[in-house]
This record gives sequence, C-alpha cells and structure tokens, in this order.
Amino acid sequence: MERRRLGRTGHQSTVVTFGAAAIGRVDQEVADRAIGLAIDRGVNHFDIAPRYGDAELRLGPWMSRIRDRIFLGCKTIERTREAAWAELHRSLERLRTDRLDLYQLHSVGKIADLDQCTAKGGALEALVQAREQGIVRWLGITGHTHSAPGTHFEALRRFDFDTVMFPLNFVLWADTDYRRDASALLGECARRDVGVHIIKTVAKDPWGERPRTHTTWYEPFTDQGMVDRAVAFVLSKPVTTLTTAGDVTVLPKVIEAAERFRSLSPEAETALLGEAPKYHTPFVGQWA
Repeated sequence: MERRRLGRTGHQSTVVTFGAAAIGRVDQEVADRAIGLAIDRGVNHFDIAPRYGDAELRLGPWMSRIRDRIFLGCKTIERTREAAWAELHRSLERLRTDRLDLYQLHSVGKIADLDQCTAKGGALEALVQAREQGIVRWLGITGHTHSAPGTHFEALRRFDFDTVMFPLNFVLWADTDYRRDASALLGECARRDVGVHIIKTVAKDPWGERPRTHTTWYEPFTDQGMVDRAVAFVLSKPVTTLTTAGDVTVLPKVIEAAERFRSLSPEAETALLGEAPKYHTPFVGQWA
C-alpha cells in the first residue's frame, strides 16, 4: 500500500488509517480479526478515541506487539484543560501505553467548539502540556459538519497544529461552498506542512428512518466498485491518509480499494461528480 508523508511529523503513513470506531461495539474476537487484517495488509497508522465505545480496550491488548510499528493517534472530546488532561491519562491506561504519537481535539466542527478549546483554561492547554512532558509528540484537530474546513482554517490561524482531520468525499466536493472551504484548507495545510487526515470517504447517505445495516452512523457505500471510486477520489487530492469507516465489514473493502488506487483522470472525476446528486451528505440535524 502506498505511503505518504504526514506533513511535518515526517511519518510515512499508509494512505489508509485504521479507524478504531469500527471495533468499539464488537467483542474482542471480532476486534482482533479486524486489527489483524489491518496489520497484515501493512496499515501503519491507527486512529482511536474514548468516544468509540470499547475501542481503546479492544486495541490495548495489541500494544505490546505493535506499538513500535504503528503511528498512534488519539483524541479528547473534552473542552477544558482539566477534563482533557484526565481523559488523556484514562486513554493511555486503557490503551496500555505510555505515549501517543498524535493527540487531537475531537469533533471541533464549529467556531463555538473552537472557542471553547482555545479559551483560557481550554483543552488546548492540556495538549500543549502533554507535548511539553513528552507524553505526546504531535498535536492535531478533528471535526465533522459542513463547517469543519472553515473552522479548521481558523484553528490554524490561532494555533500551529501539526495535523487536521476533516470530512471529504465526492458528494461533499460537489457542493460549491464545501469545495471552496475544503480547497482553501488543503492549500493552507500544504503551505504550512500540516498533515491531512480524511474522514467520511465512503459516506453515501444519512440513515433517516431506514433500518441500519451497519454500525456507522451514516450509510456507507458497500459495493466494491463504488468504494474503489470513492477512495480513488479522495486519494487523488493532496491528502495524506483516509480513515476507514466505523464498521468492520467495510474495512477490507476500503483497504482493497487503497491497494488498487490509481489517480483519477479529470474525465473520471467529472463523471463521478456527476453522480453525486444521487446521494446525500451525512451531515443533517445536529451534525449539519
């Protein structure tokens, strides 16, 4: 699988990051198969968070075997320094490790969230302290919602984050306003040498009132051909890595798509964007 440099961190990340949200609501046996698959296929970048159910507990038993082989990123949803500091140490305990490669402000999709994190006594102070103490090496920010690219652009103005993680797929790119903000953020990241993680690569639609067939909070693409095209679209942009969907059954399809990846031609991208109106952004209601 292709590897790309994660900005100024210098880490050569596989273009697929293992999204540990997929193992947060399964038993250890199922989690072990998913983690083993990712490791066997060469994935060297893992993303996890306390909000992902029991994911930290599922990954913890693997640390003694793989910690030195993977780039490990974790997050905090807390908005104050004290609470974020406590959550960091709880994550370390659950993960059975004494260090993280990357620690991120989690789900900062709107300016109001950013204001809380960057205020005096806010969570950002805990991240900086953790870096000063050598518990974490790099600092990042993540977010959902249609406002995430613009919010992260402002975040980079306020603080020199090492990485960003935001949503991108061909359905979102077809939206003129979203494309404008995402393009501006990608340009700023390139200028500042900030590593770029992408989420929601294979998001197809919100569930609405339909029965949920997967553990993702949105409906994912599951047809391998569409997964291939969705992955190729994102990896054809100036990004480092995309995080796999929060469902263990989709995981191998995303990995296979990444292994087959070839940059989309302008004609292929135009054709894919032409199909975007058949699908919908996952960000509705509180996530809009």
